[in-house]
Amino acid sequence: MQLSDFNFELPQELIAVRPVTPRGDAKLLVSTGAGIEDAHVRDICNFLRPGDRLVLNDTKVIPARLSGTRARQSAQGLMQARIEVTLLEPLAAGQWKALVKPLRKLAVGEAVVFAAGLSAICMDKSEGEALLSFSVEGDAFDAALDASGHMPLPPYIASKRAADTQDKTDYQTIWAKHRGAVAAPTASLHLDAAVLAALAKKGVEISFVTLHVGAGTFLPVKVEDISTHKMHAEWGHVSAQTVVEIAATKAKGGRIIPVGTTALRLIETAAKGGTLQPFEGNTDIFIFPGFDFKVTDGLMTNFHLPKSTLMMLVAALIGKDQLDQIYAHAVTQEYRFFSYGDTSLLFPQ
Repeated sequence: MQLSDFNFELPQELIAVRPVTPRGDAKLLVSTGAGIEDAHVRDICNFLRPGDRLVLNDTKVIPARLSGTRARQSAQGLMQARIEVTLLEPLAAGQWKALVKPLRKLAVGEAVVFAAGLSAICMDKSEGEALLSFSVEGDAFDAALDASGHMPLPPYIASKRAADTQDKTDYQTIWAKHRGAVAAPTASLHLDAAVLAALAKKGVEISFVTLHVGAGTFLPVKVEDISTHKMHAEWGHVSAQTVVEIAATKAKGGRIIPVGTTALRLIETAAKGGTLQPFEGNTDIFIFPGFDFKVTDGLMTNFHLPKSTLMMLVAALIGKDQLDQIYAHAVTQEYRFFSYGDTSLLFPQ
């Protein structure tokens, strides 16, 4: 298939810049292949069966966006400049890959000073990224980052407004546990305590996996032949307990429904050998039409960017015709799109 097959016209006013509150009030589009039904997230139990299992991503988004100052001595005196940093990937000994703006004005060996006593030295620059070595590590780094950093809102929100303290709650699942993501598993943002309680009462079971969502999730596809696209890599973990839980659900005839494309990509990575196995490591799995799903029976997911790998993943699960009908309906009915938008519950025909 071609990249242009996944394009559509999206009115700018449908891009959500704040979530609906309470979370369960967000709209839920339900598609089983036999038709489309409009509901709300609080109604999700009406479309699930006792014995179904949701798979949730328990990654925790770090406040990865930092604003600092670099100082350089010149003939004119001390020259200071603002530096904006977005952390991308942790390395050894307190070092991080990062996006820096403006990168050209930061020299190797220069220091950047942030708030909360945090600072970093630029160790290297290559391919549009910087290698930063921070002044503290471990728990001290986490505490300083929590005090001085901002949530790394997606570009389509950040272009419309600045991040604020409310985003530290809004852009985080209520079960977030393992620090490391620089983007949220956004379908899961809709599940608040009231919805989780209703799911438990219904007899819907839950398993957890961890996939640290990276900034690469927002990278555009640059090739017209999508089969030649190279996905970015992200670290994930599927425990032995989760493998046992999913196998037990399958054996009883229950459905496995990842909440979000991140959870789906990870369990399908762990099942690439034919059956689901414990997994820990990087995955760069690219799911597009023609993919053979080993575990997934349905998917809860938000509405995605045109020409994105996430749309291709959804098309692989439910079919391109069904995808087109869903997106046309969502635009016509003014569903809210992207990370803070509404969501869908999708089953193949």
